[in-house]
Amino acid sequence: MRRVATRNLVAHKVRLTLTLLSVVLGTAFVAGSFVLTDSLQGTFDGLFAGEAKGVDVRVQPADRQSLGLPDDVIGKIAATDGVRAVAPRVAGPIVLLRDGKAIQTAGTSVTGTSYLPPSRAVGAPDRFLTGTPPVRAGQIAVDRTGAERAGLRVGDRTTVLVPSAGSVGVTVSGIYDLPSGGAGGITVLFQDAQARHLFTDGKHVAYADVAARPGVTADRLRTELAGAFPQYTVHSGDQVRREMEKDVADRLKFVDYFLLAFGAVAVLVGAFIIYNTFSMLIAQRLRELALLRAVGADRGQVGRSVLAEAVIIGLIGSALGLLCGVGLAFGVFAMLKAADFGLPSASMSVRPRTVVVTLLLGVAVTVVSACSPARRAVRVAPVEAMRGGLGPVRESLRSRTIAGVVLAVAGVALIGTGACHIGATAALIVGIGTAAVIFAVLFAAPALSGPIVRGLAVLLRPFGTVGRMSRNNALRHPRRTAATAFALMLGLLLVSSIGILDASAKAGITDLVDKGVKADYMLAGPPTVGLPPAVAAVAQRVSGVGAVASLRTVGVRAGSEQLTGTVPEGPLHDVLDYMVDRGTDRLGGDGVMASETEASQHHWKLGDTIELTSADKRVYPVVVRGIYKDTRLLGPLVAPKAFYDKVVPVSLRTDYLVLLTARPGTDTAALRHGLESAMRPYPIVQVQDRDEFKGSQGAQIDSMVGILYGLLALSVVIAVLGIANTLALSVVERRREIGVLRAVGMRRAQVRRTIYLESALIAVFGALIGVGLGSGIGVAFLRTLRDFGLVQIAVPWGQLAATLPVAGVVGVLAALWPAIRASRTPPLAAIAGE
Repeated sequence: MRRVATRNLVAHKVRLTLTLLSVVLGTAFVAGSFVLTDSLQGTFDGLFAGEAKGVDVRVQPADRQSLGLPDDVIGKIAATDGVRAVAPRVAGPIVLLRDGKAIQTAGTSVTGTSYLPPSRAVGAPDRFLTGTPPVRAGQIAVDRTGAERAGLRVGDRTTVLVPSAGSVGVTVSGIYDLPSGGAGGITVLFQDAQARHLFTDGKHVAYADVAARPGVTADRLRTELAGAFPQYTVHSGDQVRREMEKDVADRLKFVDYFLLAFGAVAVLVGAFIIYNTFSMLIAQRLRELALLRAVGADRGQVGRSVLAEAVIIGLIGSALGLLCGVGLAFGVFAMLKAADFGLPSASMSVRPRTVVVTLLLGVAVTVVSACSPARRAVRVAPVEAMRGGLGPVRESLRSRTIAGVVLAVAGVALIGTGACHIGATAALIVGIGTAAVIFAVLFAAPALSGPIVRGLAVLLRPFGTVGRMSRNNALRHPRRTAATAFALMLGLLLVSSIGILDASAKAGITDLVDKGVKADYMLAGPPTVGLPPAVAAVAQRVSGVGAVASLRTVGVRAGSEQLTGTVPEGPLHDVLDYMVDRGTDRLGGDGVMASETEASQHHWKLGDTIELTSADKRVYPVVVRGIYKDTRLLGPLVAPKAFYDKVVPVSLRTDYLVLLTARPGTDTAALRHGLESAMRPYPIVQVQDRDEFKGSQGAQIDSMVGILYGLLALSVVIAVLGIANTLALSVVERRREIGVLRAVGMRRAQVRRTIYLESALIAVFGALIGVGLGSGIGVAFLRTLRDFGLVQIAVPWGQLAATLPVAGVVGVLAALWPAIRASRTPPLAAIAGE
């Protein structure tokens, strides 16, 4: 029986290839996600092996939101027995300029930090390739990667933009080598005193690395410092490296889960294609299997032979999927490198876990998909199966339709319940309801296919008899039609849901800007850097500018809750439209405004004195002078500039947005030109009108959603291959029927047209269900995200409507090869069964 199974596979190479493809595509995505994340993890592990090298102990604040370690603590650490050297960490984000243009790093950081000479450094000193370290203010040293990217050499004059301090003219004194390669970022060294002036408040540093004296172990020193400074976190160098590795691993887990989720979709879609394929194979091989039964094979042997074929296909397909997954990961990594995302060089890492999981998954999915067809194969009596008129095994749809209805009712109830609430729990309820609805469609789709396909068949009337034959072919096997359409349905369900999220997020931004922003122009910069405070003052001096207001943020605690408040400077009412429900927006130096939701949660009332805790643990009493209608423009809290100046050190003050209006009668084109000219010293500043601002925010959404669409395209590709696979096998099954039609006068073009129309009908059937379900589920998920500001629901009707004809075209494309093959069927040979 093993030889029979093997020879059967070899004898049907086209059928074998089509079945393998579904396994390969499903497992490749899973394998690729493992390889990609393992490779990145291995690379970062290698980088971190060189981090904190020579550091015996690191002392840092227990709260990462704090301002850092006070300078007097640094002195006390240095005076502790067993300490040889203390290296304070002084650093901050910067923008490196070259010829007035910012050096692009595609999302990786450009950091300025202080240079410590070998006598003060902890660990191996920086190795300079050319030049010397910075020894006075105005000098910098750039790492080799940054120097190559910026085209800088020793002696070059350039500019560094520090968000809180503005532009600083510097000279490159040296180029040095980073042991870790910088992990894609750029690190610029400043003279220590200048770095402290630029990046600290003059009283704190981020943390302190400590080296032990000879004869003092790291554990002993860590215990000594932990006892002396219990209010701070004290870790050994090994603990620091492990924490950094864990932090990266946690961040990569998101990527891993994200890719595996889409891999699961691909495997699920592939599973139904495999199931459909084996169902058709068994139907076509009933005579062959009956003959085996007649010559002595028992039911178990026949069933095992079918499962043996599934195991072979699963093993081969999974192995090929593993190879394709490695290639997929390599291609993704190469694209990220080409796009200059600043990733370090990495070698592909294929761990044993990846190999085992990929092979087991592929084989398991294939075998499980073949179980039901195998059971049907052994139920048919040998004599009955060898009759010439026996068609495919038909089973009642009643039980599975009832199960589908029950699941549909439960799923819709869960989705409706979740949509009435907000938060992670509500989203989880909607997710469970979605899974129930998907399985409901899986069970009930054969029963649904009849009425829906008959309704869609109205579109085929212009094709006359050929159109009716296409409809009948789709209706003849509802299980096959439903299983073929389900793969495309699942892919388009996800595409439609994401399309609604995309459209709603953009509509929310448009509505927010149109209704809430009065400003004619916005000045924005990179989110990770911010804008220098001087930008607003420079804009105010441009001819034709009316009101100017800058926005900045401040992090505080109200009780146990961490809040990010908005701090405006300038006439806020002239540039933003917001409604003060109670009280006033004139805050003075000690007042705040709270949103309705925030005031309700904390039971704040007008005139209440509340306490806000800053990052340095100081408590500031403020008075609630106003309560405003919730708006994303202002967030939960509005504080005055006087409060901001108390809480935030000068070196850390930046704006995130500057809004301005034009004076009445001002030519807006001339005003824009004046603003762009005034912002030339600040190349990171973008001058945007309202439409451009909405477009830039929408572009960020598009970049994120584009990744989702790209990943979902895989499931659609698998679905298209599944349609082609099903039709190709259907052509084999109907070979005699096609031969008879050809013999009675049907032309080759009519045969091809019949297959095209049948495929298009099945594809549109799947698209109709997928788009309908996806739209409802997308709206339900949006309802659970109201606390994120996604309160506006927008349905991209044009995109959804275009999906149906596009699905029809996809169906025709999937049918090209099966239709050509059907049209070439020799009539007499087909009738004779050759």
